[in-house]
Amino acid sequence: MATPDNKTADTNEKIFIGKGEQTAWLTLALANRHGLVTGATGTGKTVSLQVMAEGFARAGVPVFAADIKGDLSGISEVGEAKDFILKRAGEMGLNFQPDQFSTVFWDVFGEQGHPVRATVTEMGPLLLSRMLDLNDVQEGVLNVAFRVADENGLTLIDMKDLRALLDAIVPNTSKKGPDAEEDLLAPIRKAAQGFGNVSKATVGTIQRQLLVLENQGGAKFFGEPALSLKDFMKTDSDGRGMVNILVADKLMQSPRLYATFLLWMLSELFEELPEAGDLPKPKLVFFFDEAHLLFTDAPKALMDKIEQVVRLIRSKGVGVYFVTQNPIDVPDKVLAQLGNRVQHALRAFTPRDQKAVAAAAQTFRPNPKLDTARVIMELGKGEALVSFLEGGGTPTMVERVMIRPPTGRIGPITPEERKALMNKTPVKGKYDTAVDAESAYEMLLKRVAGTAAPADGSDGGGGGGGFLGQIGAIVGTIFGTNNKRGRLSTGQVIARDVTRSVTNKVIGGVVADLGKSVGGSLGSSVGRALVRGALGGLLRR
Repeated sequence: MATPDNKTADTNEKIFIGKGEQTAWLTLALANRHGLVTGATGTGKTVSLQVMAEGFARAGVPVFAADIKGDLSGISEVGEAKDFILKRAGEMGLNFQPDQFSTVFWDVFGEQGHPVRATVTEMGPLLLSRMLDLNDVQEGVLNVAFRVADENGLTLIDMKDLRALLDAIVPNTSKKGPDAEEDLLAPIRKAAQGFGNVSKATVGTIQRQLLVLENQGGAKFFGEPALSLKDFMKTDSDGRGMVNILVADKLMQSPRLYATFLLWMLSELFEELPEAGDLPKPKLVFFFDEAHLLFTDAPKALMDKIEQVVRLIRSKGVGVYFVTQNPIDVPDKVLAQLGNRVQHALRAFTPRDQKAVAAAAQTFRPNPKLDTARVIMELGKGEALVSFLEGGGTPTMVERVMIRPPTGRIGPITPEERKALMNKTPVKGKYDTAVDAESAYEMLLKRVAGTAAPADGSDGGGGGGGFLGQIGAIVGTIFGTNNKRGRLSTGQVIARDVTRSVTNKVIGGVVADLGKSVGGSLGSSVGRALVRGALGGLLRR
């Protein structure tokens, strides 16, 4: 095929990736057969990813990619005609013309992109167990909690919903007898025990794992408004696919959270999208960087789910491209689904490395002109061995090519450029403010808070009625004589949370009167500090 001679080398049917003795084309109609980009650090994987993303965007295919180092953000800005870029383009017969692509930045922590949120219910017990690193018994209890929530109409949105639900299903060990406090959560506990023994120790372990996840910033991921995946699948005014970039440098500090989050996205796409069959081009292409994290120590149930999603999501019109250092990072059952391959250089300094190189070479269709294993170790920066699907879906023989230069900027953008882009994206304002709707936490609080209301329904005076009287009744319940000092029932724990919540609002409102410009944040932070100090001291005593 003739060598392309300008930036429109990409056609409505193919994307120009690179050139060696043969020109390497990625066929759009076969792009949803998934792919793999591998190579050692610093060999050019990110540039290859950017070239592919640009090609898909030009063809009107939306792209989602995780950006681990921040380098991929440059796709949003006009490229620079640097000497090495012009030289490489000239060697390929390209008339290099800088370009840029409509880009939306996303960030689980909401710092460098629009917030990404999901509800606890959407995540589900399987993926949540993976995120929390639970064993089989603990995962079973988590499944019980979800089942109880479904049967009792308890909506699980954020972390506090799940915490409150777990507290509610713990067996009640408080004092029994005529003077014992009425357990308004008894039906929930009974429902949970109906599925088997739910022990306090197991629930406590899950709660501690939730605390670890919160400390890693995972609490920001759960909430509303939840992400609508349709916002990924858009084109700009020129008909080009939007490039969605997940800012993942901070997220990568919690590898399990990162991997589970991306798997959740794939699962949601699989569940939501209708069957599409064979399309002329994908509906969406998904790049999964540091893909080995998805498979490390994954239990069999999760591996089966990953294999199922990768195998079947093709029929939904979604292409998945894994980016990692070596093909052996990907299990064989998944690797067999990845027909489009780009292999950058690998280094073999140890016997184990040499085995990895040999394994990588065996994943390609052999080319009698190439010693694939030897070439993998000789590749220079920007060079790669490629094999893409063609015709009836068979892979081409492996070829050694130089990857074409991207037309967008190579390297990260500045914070000012990022801010300017976020201010004009189509989802601006849609996800930026969290919404705390009534859900399981509030529902359970209401059930227990009913015990604090006066029996005669009065709302005033020294008889203990009214707003402050209800607070006093709850505090009395917490610190009453029915329980041994320092041991609270589940109902009392939730009642304590009511007290904290109400007191927080009172103190926060007083501080807010000091000045509207700082009242909201200052009031809540001071209120929390005072309540923690007062109630914390009482609880310790």
